[in-house]
Amino acid sequence: MADEGFKRKLAAILSADVEGYSQLMDDDEEETVRTLTVYRSAINDLVQQYRGRVVDNPGDNILAEFTSVVDAVNCAVEIQRELAERNAELPYKRKMEFRIGVNLGDVIEEEGRIYGDGINIAARVEAMAEAGGICISGRAYDQVENKLGLEYENLGEHQVKNITRPIRVFRVLSFPGAAAHRVVRAKKTLGRRWRRIALSVAAAGVVAIVVFGILQFYMRRPSVESASVEKMGLPLPDMPSLAVLPFVDMSKNKEYEYLSDGITEDIITTLSKIPRLFVIARESVFEYKGKTVKLQQIGRELGVRHVLRGSVQKAGDRLRITGQLADTVTGQQVWAEHYDRPFGDLFALQDDITFNILEAMQVKLTEGDQTRIHRKGTRNMDAYIKISQGRKHAHRFNKEGNVIARQLAEEAVALDPNYAMAYWLMAKTHYMDIWYGVTKSLKDSITKAWELNQTAIELDEDLADAYGLLSVLCIFKRDFDRAITEGERGVSLAPNSADAYAWLGMAMRFAGMPERAIPVLKKAIRLNPFPQTWYYFQLGACYRTAGQYEEALSALQKAIQREPDNLFAYIVLCSTYEEMGREEETRAMVSEVYRVDPNFSLTHLEKALIQRDEKMKKSFINSLRRAGLK
Repeated sequence: MADEGFKRKLAAILSADVEGYSQLMDDDEEETVRTLTVYRSAINDLVQQYRGRVVDNPGDNILAEFTSVVDAVNCAVEIQRELAERNAELPYKRKMEFRIGVNLGDVIEEEGRIYGDGINIAARVEAMAEAGGICISGRAYDQVENKLGLEYENLGEHQVKNITRPIRVFRVLSFPGAAAHRVVRAKKTLGRRWRRIALSVAAAGVVAIVVFGILQFYMRRPSVESASVEKMGLPLPDMPSLAVLPFVDMSKNKEYEYLSDGITEDIITTLSKIPRLFVIARESVFEYKGKTVKLQQIGRELGVRHVLRGSVQKAGDRLRITGQLADTVTGQQVWAEHYDRPFGDLFALQDDITFNILEAMQVKLTEGDQTRIHRKGTRNMDAYIKISQGRKHAHRFNKEGNVIARQLAEEAVALDPNYAMAYWLMAKTHYMDIWYGVTKSLKDSITKAWELNQTAIELDEDLADAYGLLSVLCIFKRDFDRAITEGERGVSLAPNSADAYAWLGMAMRFAGMPERAIPVLKKAIRLNPFPQTWYYFQLGACYRTAGQYEEALSALQKAIQREPDNLFAYIVLCSTYEEMGREEETRAMVSEVYRVDPNFSLTHLEKALIQRDEKMKKSFINSLRRAGLK
């Protein structure tokens, strides 16, 4: 029975998007949006000239349909010619190059919109085009092969996502302005040059072979820079590895930046639960926010094989998200998709992106994995927005941001009393009051943090962050064995969580197990190559207690580089240099301690110091006393 309101038809589909769009936005968002607006207008005009219509244009993507494949391919060629001329007037880093795919296929039309495999194939074919290039499906090629004065390269058959049968793909070569056209132009230029040489030396046969060799080099060279595994700054893990870069907020005034950041963080958190995957922590990937950095550089600095980039655009009650997964070694795109859904479908959309990434990276999930990543958040979108905003303020890592984060978390709880993450965020802010020095009562702050965190665990027993925080709170209660147990629970729930490893390592240090803590803390830093200061401080303190003084100096100096006024790092450096017998450096560190805190008291430190092993504690205090601290 035919569906009422639907009609099927055969249509030529043109799909186009911008190569390297995220990097352009990172470099200069306003200029990128202006350029995209102008280019999109030019494309719309050309589509109309070739008797087509633009069906949709979410983000940097444009989807158009034509009744004629000849018109669609001619339009694609004219678009690339027009944009090549416009790009010639722009600086190299501001050039905006589109990839275009054309397919002939069956589609369903409903109220002006079109759906179906015909569109999906056009998008998959587009993903195979290089910047400034055009690829067409085999069905489209069969219709235009002898009708247009173009040259084509057969790329063979490809098995693409969600399409049962392999599809044939052809690259359109000879049209002005396109990347592939430069190859054809080089071919003709080289041909003329070598013919002149051939007339001079009467070696036409040899020339033909040389020309062929040169052409093979140019036509087969990769369109992007490749990197070497051996040159990685950090060794690649022996499992699929990934960095999820901050998704770009496409709103005009960055009014939904908290949403794009929240989506990024949620994807990282979910992927961090997969044992057979290596995922870089939020803190390190956000180092690249707003920066233009080459894919290969990110891969080298973070030591990962794959990078996910994307953008978020909220328009009314609609949400548009794009995602591109790329290989940092080959530079090739592995997966790309764009989504246009109601805002209320955000959680299902995040799940779709997560599972698509895992599929593209060939990571197979067990039943346990699927249970592990099951979402137990909220269905109240207003509450989710409050927590997204709250987390953004919490990541400012100052007392002002902490106050705002707590207020937003309290508002989220009022909207959804069963929202575990909201209780956890409130608990975290009470704990952070201690470190920001704004607590009126250490006991009260710990008690409030404990109670709120326990509520979070009762609502979501798989919330890894809650067990990490619980581990820290157990340290304040001097329950060191439980601190380790809870820390290990956090790691088991999120085996890629850098914070989970760091909290566990800290629990082991206070429990008097520095040798056990060192590899755990090193794992945390590998997952978070650009960590907060306390990661290096905890590692340095463990090395000092274990008698590995050179390693302690290295870690503590990194802590000082990140936070030049970190009192605790200078205190441990005092002890380390004193134990090494380096008197000059010891005196220098003593001066730094009193510079940062003129009222420093060794007696006060001894009373406040938490350590299960009294011998370790006394040894530490005695070394500070010998160093000259009072």
